[in-house]
Amino acid sequence: MNKAESERLGSYLEQLGYQPTASAGEADFVLLNSCVVRQSAESRVLNKLDAVKALKKSRPELTLAVTGCLVDSDFDQLRKSFPYVDHFFKAGDYPGWLEKGGVTPPLPLHPLPSTFVPIMQGCNNFCSYCIVPYRRGRERSRPLEEVVCEVKELVRRRVREAVLLGQNVDAYGHDLPHRPDLAQLLSELNSIDGLARIRFLTSHPRDMSPCLIEKVACLDKVCHEVSLPVQSGSNDILKAMRRGYSVEHYRQLIAKIRSRIPDVALSTDVIVGFPSESADQFQQTVSLLCELRFDIVHVAAYSPRPGTAACELEDNIPAFEKKRRLSEIEQLQEGIATQINRRLLGGMVEVLVEGKKDGKWWGRTRGGKLVFFSSGSNLLGRLVKVKITKTSPWSLQGRVNTS
Repeated sequence: MNKAESERLGSYLEQLGYQPTASAGEADFVLLNSCVVRQSAESRVLNKLDAVKALKKSRPELTLAVTGCLVDSDFDQLRKSFPYVDHFFKAGDYPGWLEKGGVTPPLPLHPLPSTFVPIMQGCNNFCSYCIVPYRRGRERSRPLEEVVCEVKELVRRRVREAVLLGQNVDAYGHDLPHRPDLAQLLSELNSIDGLARIRFLTSHPRDMSPCLIEKVACLDKVCHEVSLPVQSGSNDILKAMRRGYSVEHYRQLIAKIRSRIPDVALSTDVIVGFPSESADQFQQTVSLLCELRFDIVHVAAYSPRPGTAACELEDNIPAFEKKRRLSEIEQLQEGIATQINRRLLGGMVEVLVEGKKDGKWWGRTRGGKLVFFSSGSNLLGRLVKVKITKTSPWSLQGRVNTS
């Protein structure tokens, strides 16, 4: 979401006559888009602000603005904490103070073959560890017709893949008149000529409906890839996290998805070291990951976020133990991903070519797997068949099919 917003803010500034620079030292205007979902992310933001503070001191005429999840409703406190920042504005907004008459928030001026399309903002779930509802507010969906129109324009600009974004993307439309849902939006987008692929993330297990599963299964442009955070394998921890589902419900949901979409690639998120997570509760998470065998597991150590319900709990898992638990899951998942990806060795996959790195073209399969291969032709934006010649837990290597 932050990457999508940064792209559009850049387009907004270019529309106002600004041009990007190679470094902050050359800039007249510096805009920081912040993430504070975890302490490590917030620390990076604060370090960057310190660096820009020095720049501002040496060049007082420099305009400095900050947006993203660091910015809450207490603008006065932000100005006291960061007096050298000229402007603050909330995540998802546009700096209207730059243009009195207003400028229509634009599409990315330089879209890639695969482009992020935010379809909603905010979240209504208020998980006990999460700052998002407090910084981005309640769920606000964009009108279905507006999203369809935007994707059509992106396709006209040669975008091949639309990645639909929301903090809780499968809750899309619940707040709109006539209550369209994500399944209906996928059907509308699937009919757009020239669009090759559709993805969406991130989903919440409580809102993953049978109808949505069916659309992923039957719509030819919707990729067989589902991101479904579980967070913990312990019902007690899930309850403390206020996730709103049980391990049993989650397990049944995964079974339904795999039954209807046998080749689906599944990813999940896990938090280790949540307050009072016992060794046994952690092992329940490990056992669930061993059982369900995800293609990708994003694992993070719990860090308190001021203002959330979990911040009132004692953060009583030592940092070294959080690190140990995180490492255990990373090693477990490396082995699982190695075995899953090895099945693709010698097979043929369809890849949407998104760019070139270190002399090799790269792109993703319909299951979201990263593939690298060599070719002397310009393949940017094309769908190509690649034979897999080497696998690893993180990516695949192959050669393009020239027949």
